[in-house]
Amino acid sequence: MIDRAIILAGGEGQRLRPYTDDKPKPMVEVAGKPIISYQLSQFTDAGVKEVVFACSYRREVLEKHMGSGKSYGVKARFSIEENPLGRGGGIKQAMKQLEGNWKNVLITNGDNLWHVDLVKFIKMHEERDALASIVVVPLKSPYGIVDFNKRKEVLGFREKPVLPYWINAGIYVFSREIEPMLPDIGDHETEMFPKLPKNRFLVFQSQDYWRGVDTVKDLAEAEKEVGEVFSSNT
Repeated sequence: MIDRAIILAGGEGQRLRPYTDDKPKPMVEVAGKPIISYQLSQFTDAGVKEVVFACSYRREVLEKHMGSGKSYGVKARFSIEENPLGRGGGIKQAMKQLEGNWKNVLITNGDNLWHVDLVKFIKMHEERDALASIVVVPLKSPYGIVDFNKRKEVLGFREKPVLPYWINAGIYVFSREIEPMLPDIGDHETEMFPKLPKNRFLVFQSQDYWRGVDTVKDLAEAEKEVGEVFSSNT
């Protein structure tokens, strides 16, 4: 099993201002707890013991909150980007902070809320000896849908239905083998993913809870959801 993780935690969250004026986006509170706390609780349930935070913007807020990581049951380390490296470069730098002879690492975007079966996800990655695996979730329309027939007659309305597509949830497992393939500066999705062999680049489909928290509206909706989601999964 995997006992190490990296959280990308340097986001400024400009569309979430004023909540991010004095803190990085992953530290924005939802129902009284920072977004990262919901991820960390699932990490420890899955056996993660060490977490490296790739951070830059308002990093002192994150460092003060996490401290050694003891309150969350993990060992916390901080990979500080003095200049923006992009997500791929941030992951590559953070990997250098990982101790010991590790083989795979769990990686997440620190600004999303989700409840995913990490144990099953990790098991799939390890059993298939993948280089990289990503969690994908169904795409939910941000708008209501109007159904009509060939005569242009309205048949009905569907409020924000689930569409027949899957999106990247920002939850990954990367093998140590891909460290040299990551860009020093840039994004892993555009610069590394296209180079991976198909038979070792996998998706894990999850229909569990997932929400991107990008706007004040997202934050308000998340406030209504997390109590039910996380209390029903504890």
